[in-house]
Amino acid sequence: MNAEPALGPTMPGYAWRTASDVPGTEIFPGIRLRPLWTSEPAKAFLLEMDPHTGWPHIDVHEPGPEEVFVVSGVFNDGERDYPAGTFIHAPAGSWHVPQTTTGCTLFLFYPLG
Repeated sequence: MNAEPALGPTMPGYAWRTASDVPGTEIFPGIRLRPLWTSEPAKAFLLEMDPHTGWPHIDVHEPGPEEVFVVSGVFNDGERDYPAGTFIHAPAGSWHVPQTTTGCTLFLFYPLG
């Protein structure tokens, strides 16, 4: 007897996206957000930042934490550089000023929206 997989491409709720197929929305000049997945309240995005771009204000993490994985380039939070391959956990209530000199792509996950 063959057992059915717990999750797979044909299971309800299973989702996948190719980043290049998801339109990016420019949220600030040179900074694009690509929505990958939403299951309220959780959300996942790709954030693309062109070289020499940054947030025009402080980014406060509310109502919950922000999980960041640097996919490519070098991300700076206003204090330090994080190269590709870095994981960052920013707890609820924390803040930073996202920026980059080289350009970067980030995977963002918001478990609480």
